[in-house]
Amino acid sequence: MIKKLLKINSFFSASAGVLICALAVTACGKDKAVVSTPAPAKPAKVSAAVTKPVQNVASSVSRMPTPPVNQFDFSNKKDPFKPFIVVKAESKRSFESIKKEQHDSLPIHSFDVNQFKLIGIVTGGLENKAMVTDPGGKGYVLKVGMTIGKNDGTVVLINANGVDVVEQFKDESGKTRKETIKLTLPRKQ
Repeated sequence: MIKKLLKINSFFSASAGVLICALAVTACGKDKAVVSTPAPAKPAKVSAAVTKPVQNVASSVSRMPTPPVNQFDFSNKKDPFKPFIVVKAESKRSFESIKKEQHDSLPIHSFDVNQFKLIGIVTGGLENKAMVTDPGGKGYVLKVGMTIGKNDGTVVLINANGVDVVEQFKDESGKTRKETIKLTLPRKQ
């Protein structure tokens, strides 16, 4: 049995060796192979009618038009590096307009001066102060120089008798007029 296996093994080894040699010989022969072609026979005299080709010769290479210099046009495309949301630049406003805008948004400037109620006055110290309430009941502390009311009345005087507020407005003729409004403490009953 062992002899049979050795014979089969040697048969396959020998067959594989012969196959490898055959492949090597054929691969090496490709470079050195010279193909001899028989010389073409000289044609006999051909008449002039036969020399015309039956079909036009067509070339497999067709002339392509030359591409433009810039073949990519990105003018209609979106810039991928720009943000989606564009923040508008704030216009430069003057300090006066910003102050006026903030000033108009305060609740002390949303009522007429006559609608405020004076509830207390503090005298002495560096400056006098007064406390007023708006029609909603919210309290505000006033000092001389502050503005109050819809028409930007200026507090000009705070004393024990009350608070004087001066409002400036233009009349029908265009002249600037001043009106003094006096807020007094309510009398005790």
